[in-house]
Amino acid sequence: MGAFHAYDIRGIYNKDFDKETVYKVGYFLPQLLGVNNIAVGRDARTSSPEIHEYLLKGITDAGADVTDIGLATTPMVYFATAKYGFGCSVQITASHNPREYNGLKVSRKEALPVGLDSGLGEIERWIAQGKETPKSATPGKVICKDIKAEYLQFQSRYKGDYSNLNIGIDLSNGMAALIVKDLIPEGENVAYIYDTIDGSFPNHDPNPLVAENVEALKALVAERGCDIGVIYDGDADRVMFVDEKSRFIAPDLIIALMGHYWLEKRGLKGKVLQDIRSSKSVGEYLVPMGAQMATWRVGRAFAAPKLREIDGVYGGEFAGHYYFKEFFYSDSGIMASLIVLSILSDLKREGKTLSQEIDKIAAYNNSGEINFKIERKAEAMEAVKNWFTSVEKPTAIMDFDGYRVEFPDWWFNIRPSNTEPYLRLIAEAKGEKMLQEKVAKAREIIESFK
Repeated sequence: MGAFHAYDIRGIYNKDFDKETVYKVGYFLPQLLGVNNIAVGRDARTSSPEIHEYLLKGITDAGADVTDIGLATTPMVYFATAKYGFGCSVQITASHNPREYNGLKVSRKEALPVGLDSGLGEIERWIAQGKETPKSATPGKVICKDIKAEYLQFQSRYKGDYSNLNIGIDLSNGMAALIVKDLIPEGENVAYIYDTIDGSFPNHDPNPLVAENVEALKALVAERGCDIGVIYDGDADRVMFVDEKSRFIAPDLIIALMGHYWLEKRGLKGKVLQDIRSSKSVGEYLVPMGAQMATWRVGRAFAAPKLREIDGVYGGEFAGHYYFKEFFYSDSGIMASLIVLSILSDLKREGKTLSQEIDKIAAYNNSGEINFKIERKAEAMEAVKNWFTSVEKPTAIMDFDGYRVEFPDWWFNIRPSNTEPYLRLIAEAKGEKMLQEKVAKAREIIESFK
């Protein structure tokens, strides 16, 4: 079953998984997590209604109740899980993937993620083994619950005064369109594109990490002279930004920018989490503000529990996820955007632009993430690590998500994707010439394993 991954269940619907798989996941979840009431939300993909039907049927046939919150962003489901004390929740979504995909994001008590190693693998085995699904003599019931008003009230705490900003926003025809305009109303200084919910994604795939999907936002920013462009992914758990020069901002640099709110404005000195791909610039910018940096594995299944474990103030990932202690240690693209807009509003009042502040943060030349489609991932990773550590003395080696190897003037991370058939490389150096030389050598080594 190719739909079971490290972080969630996801794939092309009716190819990688189907309604029977969904039914069985629903049926086994109450047993797996020992719960009798499961919160369920869904995105607007064309396959979501059928998945919703069979998920609810599986849960109720197992004898558990469903609290159905209807159409929702993924962070709304996290909010419901933690706020109302559910022992389990499921969001039906394929996040940023193209229209033909769908999936299930499962959480347990306190909105902690359930990944392959923490429960989904057990369900995958039960399905593969043909474990029986006898219908309960007392089926569960479905209760509908509208949480939008309370969720908006919570998010409003982080809204600032944006009246001095000119803002462009791309909702990607995704679930952000359900609530963003309630928080950032459309008006003379706020322009929206692709702002209707449409699960067929007629304008672009809802993945802001793919450059072509951000082109329309860049054009909007240039045309209107915006101070910032904001773009959400399909289920609104991620957000990314474009500066006033229509330049895409590497999402890890936003972790550093957020220090102005959490560490300076709010005075919450403490631990900040970054993933293993994050720029060294992030820590160098935040430590003088009072941050203690912690580095961990990629993905919500790892980041959310780690932020809770270290009792961090906030954290972020290279892919545009931002986690907050005050949001139950979970990620919210909309909450992150409200905070970034507040920071930019303050900067503008001081006569500073977003590009100026980002350029202050970014002290290194960065390759961005480079993908290699190869089968012998583990061998290629070892070869790259061994070659570079044989010719230079590393200052640090991290080995918990592929390898991150640091040297005095540069570093690289090489890791296998948990969700796609790729080996991913990212490198950073003090100087473009050095960066290109290092990337070229790594590429040569990796491609010898094709």
